[in-house]
Amino acid sequence: MTSNRRSLLKGLALGGTGAALPGALASLSAATAASAQASANGGPASLAWLALAQKMTEWDAKFSVAPYSGTTSNDRAESRLLMADALQLALDFWTRADTANPTFSRFVSPTRKLLGDNPDAVYFFAPIRPGGEYVIRGNTAGATYTSFTVERAEVDGGRVIGLAATLNDSQFDVAADGSYEIHVGGPKRERNWLALSDDSRTITTRHYFEREKSAAADQTLAIPIEIHPVTRPAAPPPPTEEDVAEHLRTVATYFDAVMQISRPSDLPRDNAAVARFLSTVPNQFTEPNVAADNRAIGYAAADNRYLQSRYVLGPDEALEMRGRWPDECRFANVVQFNRYLATTDYVNRQISLNRKQTVLEKDGSFRMILAHEDPGLPNWLDTGGRPNGTIFWRFQLAPGHIEPIRTRVVKLADLKRGK
Repeated sequence: MTSNRRSLLKGLALGGTGAALPGALASLSAATAASAQASANGGPASLAWLALAQKMTEWDAKFSVAPYSGTTSNDRAESRLLMADALQLALDFWTRADTANPTFSRFVSPTRKLLGDNPDAVYFFAPIRPGGEYVIRGNTAGATYTSFTVERAEVDGGRVIGLAATLNDSQFDVAADGSYEIHVGGPKRERNWLALSDDSRTITTRHYFEREKSAAADQTLAIPIEIHPVTRPAAPPPPTEEDVAEHLRTVATYFDAVMQISRPSDLPRDNAAVARFLSTVPNQFTEPNVAADNRAIGYAAADNRYLQSRYVLGPDEALEMRGRWPDECRFANVVQFNRYLATTDYVNRQISLNRKQTVLEKDGSFRMILAHEDPGLPNWLDTGGRPNGTIFWRFQLAPGHIEPIRTRVVKLADLKRGK
């Protein structure tokens, strides 16, 4: 990165955008030159910080123009919240990551939303190295479903290109008290073992709960889980500036990878596995009984069957969704995302429904109403006034037939009158 480039980034960070930009650019003289020289003298760690700032500036510019910018103030607000959450995630995961002696970190929460998070699930993440050998110990803690996936990427923090291995709790031994032990890497084992490929970089855990209240929002929910190397390494020496620079470069790589995955949901996707469940017609869903290879998606549970569509509703409209939960299924729910695959507010609004929360019709089917205001009917999903967004279905370990989701856009007033 040239000195002029660094000066421009400093000026943008200090001067802002829009009406303030000309003044900021005009002031990029002696002060920015001095700060750029100071950064250059600061060594590789300082330059790595500026490279991360460059990534943030590039994404901010992308979200400032069509088609990434959206059409509403809420779109623009949530795109910057996505950037903040992605940056926080990247810093949390990779700033002090130790693949020789990893620890699990909470992936998403009510205050960190991205990558298709779920109000009914808790996720953890740990960085690993391809040649490592680890042991995971934990407890299912009453979860409806627990699983582990090993993600592949070309480099640490790189975009996930698929799954190397996966295990769910029907495939590993769980004691009567819910405890388990899983080995990762090393010699092959017949049970409770996750193989590592030459490009294995991370492990993600999934803990799904079907309860009347959101598991992800439950501050008292404790899920015991830990990961340790089979052979504990010696204590590392104090970090050097090159060590910090390397970690910050990984932070920037991961930030960029998360942003790439989180591109607006209404833009075309180039992943064939995603295309199988992604409807291109707003307010309608694809056929749920189509086989999909989730191992090719990356951050996905191999055991899930997904459906996804955009909703587009006028201020006086509602989306009625009718269907039936499958007879054989470990877990199922429907969730609202914004344009960037992040859940909307599930602490203060009902934005998702699992089977436990759903009021069924007399014949065992369900009728759900997505609307901007309460229609006075069961199974209301609150849009919070968003004119458009994403509806996402998960069906967990559902080997049989799933009834298609039938939809119609109706006037809210007609629903209230019983039409």
